Amino acid sequence: MRAPSGGTTDPGLPGKVQACHLDRLAIVYVRQSTLQQLEQHRESTALQYGLAERACSLGWPRPRVSVIDDDLGRSGASAEGRPGFQRLVAEVGLGHVGLVLGFEVSRLARSCRDWYQLLEICALAGTLIADSDGVYDPSCGCPHRSGDGRSSR
Repeated sequence: MRAPSGGTTDPGLPGKVQACHLDRLAIVYVRQSTLQQLEQHRESTALQYGLAERACSLGWPRPRVSVIDDDLGRSGASAEGRPGFQRLVAEVGLGHVGLVLGFEVSRLARSCRDWYQLLEICALAGTLIADSDGVYDPSCGCPHRSGDGRSSR
C-alpha cells in the first residue's frame, strides 16, 4: 500500500515509521553538557544509550542502529565544538538516516539556530525524530510542540 507521502506503509510498523525509514540508519545521539554531569548523572547517560533498544522496538535491526556519543561532556549551546552533532547533521543531510533518537528531542541542540537547522534537514531528508515520548515527523509539524507531528508509541 502507498502512503500519501509516496512511501510504502506496512500495517505492522509502529506509527509514522515506514519501510523507507527502516532502509536507513537509526542514530542515537548521546550527550551530557559537562564532565561533572557525566560523572554525577550516570543513570541519565545509561538511559540515553538505552535508546538503541527503542530503535529496535520501532523496527530497526540492531546492526542498523548507530550511537554517536562524541559530545559527552560538551555543552549543547552551539554546534561549534560538537563533532558528534556535526556528524549527525551530515549523515542526515546525506540521506543515510531514517531516525534520530535523543533522550529529549529539544535537547539535541540547545541553540535555536542549530535545532531548526536539524529539523529542516530532517524534514528535507525524510528523517524521523524520536525520544522517549514519541516519534515525530518534522515534515508534518514542529516536533517540540506537543501534538504536532507526533505519533503514538
